[in-house]
Amino acid sequence: MKKKQKPDFSRPKEAGRPMENPAEQPEQEAALGQTEQKFEGLPLVVIAGRPNVGKSTLFNRFMQRRIAIVDPTPGVTRDPVEGTAYINGKPVRLVDTGGYKLQRTPGTMEAVLDGLVAERSLEMIAQADQIILLLEAGQITGEDEEFIRLLRPHWNKVIAAVNKTEGGKDEGAAWNYAQFGFRDLFLISAQHGDRISALAECLVSRLDFSHVREIDGSEPIRIAILGKPNTGKSTLSNRLTHSGASIVSDYAGTTRDTVEGEFGYGGRQFVVLDTAGIRRKAKVKENVEYYSVNRAIKTLDHCDIAFLLVDAQEGLAEQDKKICRLAFERGRGIIFVLNKWDTQEQDRKTLRAYKENINIMFGQMEFAPIVATSALEGKGIKELLNTALQVHGQLTRKIETAALNMALNDWLARYPPPASRTAHFKIRYMVQTGVNPVSFLIFATRPEVVPETYMTFLKNRIREDLGFENIPIQLEMKASRQKWEDRQNP
Repeated sequence: MKKKQKPDFSRPKEAGRPMENPAEQPEQEAALGQTEQKFEGLPLVVIAGRPNVGKSTLFNRFMQRRIAIVDPTPGVTRDPVEGTAYINGKPVRLVDTGGYKLQRTPGTMEAVLDGLVAERSLEMIAQADQIILLLEAGQITGEDEEFIRLLRPHWNKVIAAVNKTEGGKDEGAAWNYAQFGFRDLFLISAQHGDRISALAECLVSRLDFSHVREIDGSEPIRIAILGKPNTGKSTLSNRLTHSGASIVSDYAGTTRDTVEGEFGYGGRQFVVLDTAGIRRKAKVKENVEYYSVNRAIKTLDHCDIAFLLVDAQEGLAEQDKKICRLAFERGRGIIFVLNKWDTQEQDRKTLRAYKENINIMFGQMEFAPIVATSALEGKGIKELLNTALQVHGQLTRKIETAALNMALNDWLARYPPPASRTAHFKIRYMVQTGVNPVSFLIFATRPEVVPETYMTFLKNRIREDLGFENIPIQLEMKASRQKWEDRQNP
């Protein structure tokens, strides 16, 4: 039996440097999808408390980069946001939860959402190995007392931290929390870093790392779920991950942070990124929503495939074009997902009409697969994942240069480049310059005069003849070294 290696908890020096101020440095935002070590058996640490006490700021400080959205507006975080944090050199699974609200206006949508947030937060607390209860220096509120009462069954896992005490601010009032009998109580400043090291030392001393194992294996396939608000993104994410990580509501704009989950299918690991709904810029009014939308768009820089969700009841919108264009420009695999298909006639004619409409609206996207699903009922999910595996296989396909140029010579023989006295050029050879995104480089004597129609012809041949039929490809022309010789001997 192969002996398991001791996990290496080290991380690059740059990544280990503390952030000066994670709340005010958007340029240090997390690179979603960055390559990092993978572990199993990590201890779970949950940051909990009422709204606007600084939970997301503390989360970002421990993560040493900005992941959770930080904003003065209470209740910004709704879905639990998690990541692997290195605390005193040890990896932990760290979760930032939504704030627990005691006062709710009955019958309002916000009250429903607050209830869902509180329920999800309490679920994460029950699973936690350690809980950082974040409080705020000042008057003890009814929400603080109610939340502390709810934590009593988990008292042996609670570490209390009173935030916003930078430079000794409000320390006298902060010590009033000692009346609740916390085993450990720290006065900290998540924004300025005061006494964070003492909190980290206590936290690590309480955790058991004996079950932590480093995972070997290929990189997971990263899926970004994008679309307008209320198209079923969170429902699909929960369906794929077999979890309730994303809060699902009829209220558009429920998801704000990018929620990440994992699952396995077809012998491969997947990471799914549930994003905020992307609306037209004119309709984005809240500061929080602005960050949410930007975060959703940034996932395109770090995913492999974009699931563009279209509500089958509402059909396509101009905003879908923008999302599609952004994914196309980055060379990402794109799958149109006709969600809520259970609300439509279940026949081929209806589906064919929808597909024709998509192909008309997205004229240059005929290569992109279209899959009808019902995330709510679980229909079409297997076909969607099989399509994702197929698309990913094309995104990572590499063609040998010799085989590539044999195909190129055949295309040139079948459809020679157009020739005229003003637009004469010769195509020399072609190389594949990248995968995921897939890119090719063709060397020609006068690339500036190659017609766009001939470039389109070559792209279509690459797709259809070389097995890239379902993905966007990037094709660039570059001047051949023999350019001057050919000009002298046309």
